[in-house]
Amino acid sequence: MLTFFSTPKPFAGHISVIQRNAIQSWQRLHPDVEVILFGADAGAAEICREFGLRHEPAVERKEDGTKSLRSIFGRAQEIARHSRLCYVNCDIVLTDDFLRALDAVSRWQEQFLMVGRRWDLDVTQPLDFSQPNWAEALVHRAHNEGFQRLYYNIDYFAFPRNFYREIPDLVIGRNWWDGWLVWRAATQGAPVVDVSELVCAVHQNHDYSYHPQGIQGVWFGEGSLRNMKNAGGMRHLHTIEDANYRLTVRGFEPNRFYWLAPVKRTVREVAATIRRFFRLCFWHPFLDLTRPARSALGLRSNVPPQFISKSEKERLHPFDRSWTPKIQWQRKKDDHS
Repeated sequence: MLTFFSTPKPFAGHISVIQRNAIQSWQRLHPDVEVILFGADAGAAEICREFGLRHEPAVERKEDGTKSLRSIFGRAQEIARHSRLCYVNCDIVLTDDFLRALDAVSRWQEQFLMVGRRWDLDVTQPLDFSQPNWAEALVHRAHNEGFQRLYYNIDYFAFPRNFYREIPDLVIGRNWWDGWLVWRAATQGAPVVDVSELVCAVHQNHDYSYHPQGIQGVWFGEGSLRNMKNAGGMRHLHTIEDANYRLTVRGFEPNRFYWLAPVKRTVREVAATIRRFFRLCFWHPFLDLTRPARSALGLRSNVPPQFISKSEKERLHPFDRSWTPKIQWQRKKDDHS
C-alpha cells in the first residue's frame, strides 16, 4: 500500500488541531496505510500512541533546531513497510483523490515523483471524520473559500522506495529543500507528474509564530539561504511547473512547455526586481514628499483591494487576514464611515 512520513511541529493550540486533522485524513485513505512521525517534538509520542503511528524520535538537528532532510528521508526509506512512500507536510489534509492519482501513476511508471499544488483554507476546528461526506465538504470549501497556491509551494512528494539515495545537507522547515527534491527527480530521468488538476490537497492555514522572526524568518532567514547554497543554487531548484507530465481527466499528458519554466521564473524575477526598484526609488519618495498634503486632505496611502495583483495577494500571510493590505484598507474605511 503506502507509507506516509512527516515531521510535526509541537502539538499545541491551533497547530495541534490542524496536525491531528491531517494525520487522521491520511489514515483514512486505506486500512493498510502506514504513518511515521519523525522528531521528539512536544506531543508527538502521545499522538503516535493515540493513533497507532510509528514514532522515530531520533532526528539530526541543526543548531537552530531545524531537522535534517536526509536523516528523515534516508531513515524513512530504510524502515517503511511499503514500497511506495510519501513525504507530506503535517498540515495537509488528503482525500481519496490523492490515492487514486497515486495508483494511476504507480501503474504507469515504476520510477516517478508525484507532486501537486495545494489549496489554502482556514480550518480552525477538528474535522468531523464521523460524517461520511467530510471529504466532499472540505474539498467544496477549499474550491469555494480557499486559494490554490502557485507552483513553488510543494507540500507532498510521492515516490518509490530508494528513489532518493544521496541528499545534500538541507533542512526541513525553511525554503528550497522541496525544490531540490523535484530537480533531483528530473536529473534521474524519472517522470515528474503534476496531479494538481485531480488532487485537492488542503493546506490548513496557520501562523508562523514558531519562528522568532515569523514568516520573514522562515522564508528569508539564514536556514533558507543555507539550503539554497547547499542545494547548488537556483539551477538545482525546480517547482511543480517543471513537471514533465500532468495527470488530467484525459490521462497522462506531456507538459510540452516544461522547459520554459526556468525562463518564466527569470522573467518574473526580473519584473519583481523592476517593481522593487520603482517602489524604492520613485514611489516611496513620492509618498514621503506628499504625505503632509495627503494627511491634511484626509487621504491615505493604503492600496484599495482592486489594485492588489493576484501575485501580490499570494505573498500575503494566509492565516491572519487582518495582516493583508486589503483588509487593513477595508477596516480603516469602515472606521471612518
